[in-house]
Amino acid sequence: MYLKSNKGNIYSALRRLPDAVAVLMGREENIALHGTVKFYQTSSGVFVVADVSGLPRSNGACNSRIFAFHIHDGQGCDGNEADPFANAGSHYNPDGCPHPYHRGDMPPLFSAGGRALLAFLTDRFTADEILGKTVIIHDSPDDFTTQPGGNAGNKIACGTISKVMR
Repeated sequence: MYLKSNKGNIYSALRRLPDAVAVLMGREENIALHGTVKFYQTSSGVFVVADVSGLPRSNGACNSRIFAFHIHDGQGCDGNEADPFANAGSHYNPDGCPHPYHRGDMPPLFSAGGRALLAFLTDRFTADEILGKTVIIHDSPDDFTTQPGGNAGNKIACGTISKVMR
């Protein structure tokens, strides 16, 4: 019964506008990288749907790219020469938990020819709690161990989470 009602909850959420959205843009050397991350508040948690294109590619059967994917606590996607997304801040972690238990730690993006689609349900945050925060794609996979950020590498794309007007 729980699965059926939860499934219906998610499907009904997808039939409406999301509660929040982040439009992702790549940094200068990844200008083709773009996408959206939509956040649907449900009674079971937040259903997150990411659709990203233009991810850096690798060649070879054993070199498919995996990218760390996080919510950061910053208020914007600007920065400086050393870090174009410096103002995106660090991982969203209001409870002071070790990595990977930050509220902003999310599953990785698995690239398929430079494109990634990801959908998951989380109860680590509400859509309202993350408004104004940033979504970051890093150029390496998260190792889910190294403190404080999982050895995820450079920030290659960023988007600020905003409320969707109905």
